[in-house]
Amino acid sequence: MMLSPYVQKILIMTSVLSLTACTVLGPDFEGPEPVALPSHWTKQDTQQAQVETERWWTQFNDPSLNSLIDTATKQNLNLEAAGLRILQSRMVLGISDSLRYPQVQQVSGNLARTYNNEHSFNSSNLSFDAGWEMDVWGKYARGTESAQASYYAMIASYRNVAVSITAEVARNYLNYRTFQERILLSERNIEIQKRVLRITQAQFDSGDVTELDVQQAKTQLYSTQASLSALQIGMMQSKNALAVLLGLLPEQVSPLLNSSEIQQKVAKYNSDYNANRSRVTAGYDDDSLIPKPPVLAATVDASLVLRRPDLQVAELQAHAQSAQIGAAKTELYPSFSLFGAIGINSTVPAGDSFSFSDSLTLSAGPSFSWNVFQYGRVKNNVRLQDAKLQEALVNYNQDVLEAVQEVSTAMSSYSIYQDQKKLRFDSVEAAVRAFNISMIQYQNGQITFERLLNSVTRMTQNEDAYAQVKGNLANQVVALYKALGGGWQATTGMPFVSQKNIDQMKDRTDWGDYLDDAPTLPDSATSSPESIQKKESE
Repeated sequence: MMLSPYVQKILIMTSVLSLTACTVLGPDFEGPEPVALPSHWTKQDTQQAQVETERWWTQFNDPSLNSLIDTATKQNLNLEAAGLRILQSRMVLGISDSLRYPQVQQVSGNLARTYNNEHSFNSSNLSFDAGWEMDVWGKYARGTESAQASYYAMIASYRNVAVSITAEVARNYLNYRTFQERILLSERNIEIQKRVLRITQAQFDSGDVTELDVQQAKTQLYSTQASLSALQIGMMQSKNALAVLLGLLPEQVSPLLNSSEIQQKVAKYNSDYNANRSRVTAGYDDDSLIPKPPVLAATVDASLVLRRPDLQVAELQAHAQSAQIGAAKTELYPSFSLFGAIGINSTVPAGDSFSFSDSLTLSAGPSFSWNVFQYGRVKNNVRLQDAKLQEALVNYNQDVLEAVQEVSTAMSSYSIYQDQKKLRFDSVEAAVRAFNISMIQYQNGQITFERLLNSVTRMTQNEDAYAQVKGNLANQVVALYKALGGGWQATTGMPFVSQKNIDQMKDRTDWGDYLDDAPTLPDSATSSPESIQKKESE
């Protein structure tokens, strides 16, 4: 069968355009330049450091903390919202990818009556139009590349949210336990000060001391009782913060915090005091309510810092912006399209029947367009996209510097609090011994009440300061592992959209079979963009 010369020209033109479709304008993203890290950091990617960082909170050996973080990764609403943003980005990628195919596929038609003086006519037409702008210069390829990088950035962003959530749960839990221990110490010191007041009152009644001693004892007692209220408020605030992080109401969190192990520790705290009412001892540290933090290494593995999810977000955003340069450059060149239309069109006098026997129309062929007089606009848009890329690269370097600052601050603070903890413990032991000696000497009339009061004050202040140091030391461990980007691994293999939200979305919209199985993140050994892309392609 011989083809008409017109059809032959169309086929030849299509073949030529197809051969040129491999050209992709714009720079290929190669990633940010290597950044300088502190010289004393190690450059080895050790498996042990990676494992310790992935589920760092388990090193506190606190079942309640483990349970709270597991609950938060399943129920936190910010994490759920981040998962829905992944879903949105996946749909945007699907839209961008579909532009590789004919962009116009439209069926249209109309039916009309026309009046002309005394005559009227009926007209109708029905047509199918198709148009395909061929991706000769890589406009749509760069758009898909940008959308894909943005999709991976959303996955990294989800993991960054998970890092923050695990750290915030741990931080508020440690603060809660610190306030709880400080409250127990305050209650114990209130009982001691009540005993001092009773002794002073008895001596005043017998005429051995003046009323001044009684009033001073009352002043200190009331001041300590007032301070207890502030500690209770802080403890309540930590519990309420945990409730938000866990997606629960405050009363639902209380049972999770009052485990049988904690209740036993509190009971032992009180029994130890009751058994030693006449003397105060500093041996309560072994039964502290504040989880004992792990001992940190003296050096930092630089590879862990560079795998932080927020740094991956910054890098992937730069990748997405890089692709926009190529998409903008395609506007400098002509765009080539193929179009085609087939339809029927008939006009008859009013009252007559439509006849479609000879009304078939068919048109097809290539077309092109070129912004020949808009180079200033197009070139400036290319420059704009390039400047945005450079800004993204600068932001990445800024994020790296901030990451180094966070790690360095956490490491230095940890070391300082370690030294401070030892000194605070020694000060508690000395203050407790001084109080015991002063109590005996005051009862024997060897010292004034002012010296006894000073010893009570110092003991109360030093015990409270020691509890705060223990909490601060544990929180620096949390800060370090957050700075290293650890914690997102708790979400590995978990659905990033809950079944409840999936059911609601399916009730509103036809999702096909896309949400039949709850979407999960790639189960990659590392959080690098390359591993994410590899898992996605599999």
